[in-house]
Amino acid sequence: MNQTLTQLKALSDGNRLKMVLALFHHPDLCACQITEWLGVTGATVSRHLQQLQHAGLVHAEKDGRWIHFSLSPDFPSELRAWLEPGLDKSEKKRLATILKQNPSDLCRKQRTPNP
Repeated sequence: MNQTLTQLKALSDGNRLKMVLALFHHPDLCACQITEWLGVTGATVSRHLQQLQHAGLVHAEKDGRWIHFSLSPDFPSELRAWLEPGLDKSEKKRLATILKQNPSDLCRKQRTPNP
């Protein structure tokens, strides 16, 4: 029961829920892609991903300087079936556009202060 409560609490935030929905459609995302898509700071994305990892919903794998995020292999199938239709067409399209960009360029852009 505690694990279920932890998972539901993790999904109770709109941005965390969007991250999970994005991972249903694109099973390998880096934090810079998620940051660009949500339009929030990298620190915010990092905090949200940490909560999703703690809840056992998201898995992180380090590859050199990159960390790739995916759904946990233990992600509850019933929960997935219930949530999967949640991402609308415009959000999917925006994410697809961001995924066409080079992740290195996205990270560099996010680190450069806007004038």
